[in-house]
Amino acid sequence: MSDIPCVQDRPIVRPFWFYLGPAFLVSVGYMDPGNWATSLEAGSRYGYALLWVITLASLIAILVQLLAARLGVATERNLAQLIAERYAGWRAKGLLATAALAMMATDLAEFLGVAVALNMLFDIPLPIAVVLTVFDVLLILWLERFGFRWVEMTIIAFVATISLGYVVELLIIQPDMAAVATHTFLPNATITDSTALFIALGIIGATVMPHNIFLHSSQVLTRLRDANHDKRRIYGILKWDTVGALLAAWMVNSAILITAAAAFHEQGLLITDLDQAYVTLGPLFGEAAALTFAIALLASGVASSTTATLAGQIVFEPLLGRPVNIARLRLTLRLLTMIPAVIAILASAKPLGLLVLSQVILSMQLPFTLLPLILLVSNRALMGDMTAPRWMVGLAWACALLIIALNLGFLFSGE
Repeated sequence: MSDIPCVQDRPIVRPFWFYLGPAFLVSVGYMDPGNWATSLEAGSRYGYALLWVITLASLIAILVQLLAARLGVATERNLAQLIAERYAGWRAKGLLATAALAMMATDLAEFLGVAVALNMLFDIPLPIAVVLTVFDVLLILWLERFGFRWVEMTIIAFVATISLGYVVELLIIQPDMAAVATHTFLPNATITDSTALFIALGIIGATVMPHNIFLHSSQVLTRLRDANHDKRRIYGILKWDTVGALLAAWMVNSAILITAAAAFHEQGLLITDLDQAYVTLGPLFGEAAALTFAIALLASGVASSTTATLAGQIVFEPLLGRPVNIARLRLTLRLLTMIPAVIAILASAKPLGLLVLSQVILSMQLPFTLLPLILLVSNRALMGDMTAPRWMVGLAWACALLIIALNLGFLFSGE
């Protein structure tokens, strides 16, 4: 119920700031441990050469999240609900099942980041640290008791922590800004290398994440609580929210790769694990750099795990066709995704490799989320006067085809 009475036939006008927040909740998924894994390997292996991939992926992400917000505001339903309604039977189940698998791959990356950060900061053995990550699920359940604003403000605090951490890292490491400027926007031939293509797909999967599309289309509904509201004005404000939040995420992602390039590539070091980055930063740039890295990673893991599990509920309810017990669902998902992580850790596999692989899985699933989104936002019968403009739909199709082409290129590369 709204705390402001509705005036008949007159849209309620709330202040600008009331509508801000959904995109910042989503943005933390764009700077999660999966991004750290792909950007660290990209920077340490290829220097600044793949920085333009982060820029491209971020531009695609802004477009996609604008479409997700538009869909939610126009229809007052989230993407998962609309898929269940519009693609009944095996098509809906298949699309939602692939999204559910993507959620599990996402959660794998998030809690591995938390576990590695706990290991760095407190020297907790990784298998025990993995088990301790179950407490971030309890954090979500506790925060939700106080309403969506508390969840959003907590996530924004984590985003600020991550951002500040990388400002400090850049000040300590002092990268070559001329080289950064050269590679930020201009593509190069590095991506023709099969390993570079694998990492580029990981960057795209880590940036344009399927669960963020579902989450954003749902979170904007918290701004439509009034019985009488102006959808166009609300969407107009949410556009600023989306662009601002994702530009911040682009800067953090770029900073991760820049840090890896300046700290490791220029020293001839190839980083193949997160804890290797932590151990190497200390001797090279002092303990402050290593500690900042670990604290920012912990904030990233906890915050992104929170949003990933929030998205899980959105997808699983229409997939199962009934309301779900949120606590039971989140604990079950966490336990299921723990299994491959614990096996990999006990087998002495490198968590970073598992993180990068999880992001490539997300890239493979992404078209199964993008295609329904594009079809829905271009459906005038569904969207009415908020149907996405042709130029926006055209760009979205181009992005979807590019991602499909990159995925096929990787599959046929023999990697």
